[in-house]
Amino acid sequence: MKFVGAHVSAAGGVENAVLNAHTIGAKAFALFTKNQRQWVAPPLSQKSIASFKELCEKHEYQPFQILPHDSYLINLGHPEIEALEKSRTAFLDELQRCELLGLDRLNFHPGSHLNKIDEETCLKTIAESINLSLDKTKGVTAVIENTAGQGTNLGHTFEQIAFIMDHVEDKSRVGVCIDTCHSFSAGYDLSNAEAAEKTFAHFEKLIGFKYLKGMHMNDSKKAFGSRVDRHESIGEGTIGTDVFKYIMNDSRFDNIPLILETPNEEIWPEEIKMLYSYINPSK
Repeated sequence: MKFVGAHVSAAGGVENAVLNAHTIGAKAFALFTKNQRQWVAPPLSQKSIASFKELCEKHEYQPFQILPHDSYLINLGHPEIEALEKSRTAFLDELQRCELLGLDRLNFHPGSHLNKIDEETCLKTIAESINLSLDKTKGVTAVIENTAGQGTNLGHTFEQIAFIMDHVEDKSRVGVCIDTCHSFSAGYDLSNAEAAEKTFAHFEKLIGFKYLKGMHMNDSKKAFGSRVDRHESIGEGTIGTDVFKYIMNDSRFDNIPLILETPNEEIWPEEIKMLYSYINPSK
């Protein structure tokens, strides 16, 4: 079964994300459990935690349908010790927030070398950061999101993600989120079903679908291989609709959150309906 939704606002309390998701007809949702532009946030209140869990039960959202995202400030591969420790502390806090909310995964961007260390050292640092945080938590999977490769961001190739995962000690608590815009911008062709089949066969060979814990369903404003991260509404960008039809009719993408991060949130209800309309009953 497919679970499509969007990255909704949690302004005013994490419990509001559940209501916002339900309002747009989402069967899955993503959220920030704290302000993503700040390093430190007040702890989650017991009232918010209880309300979040109650509303999830009421509106039938289970943990596998929810894909929380960590702060954009965090860089788990930071080349400078002080900044790295700050990122690791913040990442641990994000995992602990997920624990408190009863969530089973946390989506994050792997990290950047900032032209101060080589790529392999940065990738190993990211893996070490994951290991340290997993050792101090339980029940939450660290879900690495592939990037567009903009600037010095790593994780834009499946090889880089596989390298990180190879150095994560607890393989049962690491996974991947594939962003369609990021993939296309990084040079993975998704412009038609044949190209998508090749891209996902490559993913299966290097990483494996058993590690796929979520997807971001975004068209791209920029050209194939541009290494620029700019999302566009479904069917209005350079990717087109074929890959989304492919995903909606492939059982390998069942039972994970399929999350819109497209720029016009006013049309999210229509985009969700459109994605479901792509399902071919004969498949």
